[in-house]
Amino acid sequence: MANKITAIADNLIGVESPDDLMLEILEALPETESTPEAGNYYTFVYKPKTPGVRYDEFPLVAVTDIFQWGFRGLNFHWGNVRQYTWEEVIGQLYEVDSEELNDLDAIPFQNFRLNS
Repeated sequence: MANKITAIADNLIGVESPDDLMLEILEALPETESTPEAGNYYTFVYKPKTPGVRYDEFPLVAVTDIFQWGFRGLNFHWGNVRQYTWEEVIGQLYEVDSEELNDLDAIPFQNFRLNS
């Protein structure tokens, strides 16, 4: 499988907004049709329901556990494990292969926000 992220990483000039970068990333990656699997990597758009919580709108996650309510995984942008409920994931998950993970981890598309 060809790395669909290399071109995005190679063309960075350092002034791109997280919104623009995420749009490019989502256009490059196919949507995941099924439930995520533990041990795989994903990116997606996230909007928590809890007010006053700080969150990453565009997480890059190594999924560790799947539950009926959602999933848990290591968020590469935070550097720790976070939980995500299904209703707070906006749209689809986008699976990332291990080669793409290295490029995505180098792209500054994290978007830390405070849910108001």
